[in-house]
Amino acid sequence: MEKKQSDLCLEILRRFHKEGILNNLILIGSWCIYFYKEYFSENSYVENMAIKTRDIDFLVTNPSSIKHEVKVPDLLADLGFVTIFKGSKGYLRLDHPDLILEFLVPERGKGTNKPVALPKLGVNAVALRYLDFLAENTISIGFEGFHIRLPHPAAYALHKFIIFKRRRNIDKHDKDVKSALQVFRELVRFGREKEIRRIFKRMHKKWQETVLKNLESIDEIEAMDLLLKERGSGR
Repeated sequence: MEKKQSDLCLEILRRFHKEGILNNLILIGSWCIYFYKEYFSENSYVENMAIKTRDIDFLVTNPSSIKHEVKVPDLLADLGFVTIFKGSKGYLRLDHPDLILEFLVPERGKGTNKPVALPKLGVNAVALRYLDFLAENTISIGFEGFHIRLPHPAAYALHKFIIFKRRRNIDKHDKDVKSALQVFRELVRFGREKEIRRIFKRMHKKWQETVLKNLESIDEIEAMDLLLKERGSGR
């Protein structure tokens, strides 16, 4: 990752921490890889920053828990972020030459194709499926005097294994596969197989089957075998 991108990401986190809203957010997406080096806490962690992305996504699981009113567009304006509305529904994102910042919420029930207002933050959010799974399996990383909530690395990888087939953009499809396998293999290399299986077992059965089917489609048989180990004879 280019230094100016990582510096900008860290400045956003510093400001969110200072304003008291960082604890209400979970950083998700490919930027997690940058911070997982703190989780593995060993020099041998493979931080493959060839997986570059301008997208930085924050998950808000409970908007009503946000007590501080912080208008994020105003907070980041002096960094060069401008507010962009995309699509006919008016989804909001904050654009910068180096980063694109968006907020997400879990899609529940029948779902919605409209933005979800986050009035305390002065933005709206996109509702997406499967994000509750990430929210239910998080870790907290200490970094530069504050804490960042991230999906557990196993949850990160398993979530990517669910969604990559849903990607219409081939580049995003390939990045999802590459980043998920990278994190999955790091967990195995560090002897964290039990953590992978523990989180896999917590998934809805249909989601488990989707993960296995998608892994089979890319010939990741070893990953399938690891997940199936505690399920006896398999699917």
